[in-house]
Amino acid sequence: MSAAHASSDGFGGKLAKLGRIFGISDADPEPASSPRPSAARETGNAHTRREIERRRGLYDDIGSFLFAHDLDLTPLNFGLALDYITGNDLAIEKAVRAILHDKGRLTNGIAEQIIAEQRAEEMTPDTLGDMLDKVEANLDQLTGIADQSRNSAKDFGAALQKQAAELTKDAAGSDTISNLVSLTRGMIEKTREVEARMREGQKQTRLLQKNLENARKAAEQDHLTGLPNRRAFENTIREESVLARENGEPLSVAFCDIDHFKNINDRHGHDAGDRVLKFIAGLLARISGDKAHVARHGGEEFVMLFRGLTVSDAAKIVDDARADMAERNLVDRKTGERMDQVTFSGGVADVFAYDEPRDALKAADRALYLAKEHGRNRVYIASESPED
Repeated sequence: MSAAHASSDGFGGKLAKLGRIFGISDADPEPASSPRPSAARETGNAHTRREIERRRGLYDDIGSFLFAHDLDLTPLNFGLALDYITGNDLAIEKAVRAILHDKGRLTNGIAEQIIAEQRAEEMTPDTLGDMLDKVEANLDQLTGIADQSRNSAKDFGAALQKQAAELTKDAAGSDTISNLVSLTRGMIEKTREVEARMREGQKQTRLLQKNLENARKAAEQDHLTGLPNRRAFENTIREESVLARENGEPLSVAFCDIDHFKNINDRHGHDAGDRVLKFIAGLLARISGDKAHVARHGGEEFVMLFRGLTVSDAAKIVDDARADMAERNLVDRKTGERMDQVTFSGGVADVFAYDEPRDALKAADRALYLAKEHGRNRVYIASESPED
């Protein structure tokens, strides 16, 4: 038994208390002296006990993870351990796994950096997209109200004008009626002025809606490569899954990651690294089409979706692109220096072999990780990847 595992029992009380703080602790099982329940209750209790044991096992795993890396018992570290162990957050899982592969262990500082980076990334496209949705919904509501109000003002103005004409006929020198006529005509002018302002306001609202639509498109586009970003891809995979199921078509997903990208940035600078990203983005975009989609998932990682292609066919297309890239001779424009061979690795999975598209993404990512582990510059299929 490892030291980390042996120490996990000592975390029981602390983790139970921590679980109560986070609102996820379990109630103690029924005491032995409780009356014998009915068969239905026994079944329910058995399910409850299994769930309790599962969650307690999760607490132990989290405790072992925190202790093994000497991480403080903070909500942030607890959440990071939970996301990594359960795979709830693919980005967190990938980031932690990369650190463990490179450095062997985490520190409180690295954990904080991972969480901060993921939060910063989430604040850009997703939050902006949600804000745009809310603003547009409010604008739609405002437009409806403005339409209704403008029509009401127009009808009211017409009615006032008609009444003013009638009053003029009956005025016969009456000061009171003359004053009413003047007042009514003034109200007519004000109503027309309000109507004109509301009409102008509607024009501005429609212009703003158009700008918001452009902003939404920008929120779903990677500014560097021009490809769709992760937010857009998540929408695409949901839509394509529905279409593929309806048409009885296969659906495959692939992750691609540039090999040793950090070395490119360190040796040639970030400008050269950006040009490599754009070059590979263009290479992958050329193999996409009406039923194939490519997006920048983040950093040096790209994700692709192929509707109508089996996982083997999709892997062949990705591998052909990989071989094409491996034969290129790239040059640093700034220095004229020839770069070392630039390659990428890939992992491919059958979307419908898993319960959810998200699970297929994880499988493709694991295949990518194995491709990296076994030498890079290769493409693995999730179900056929070599074991560690």
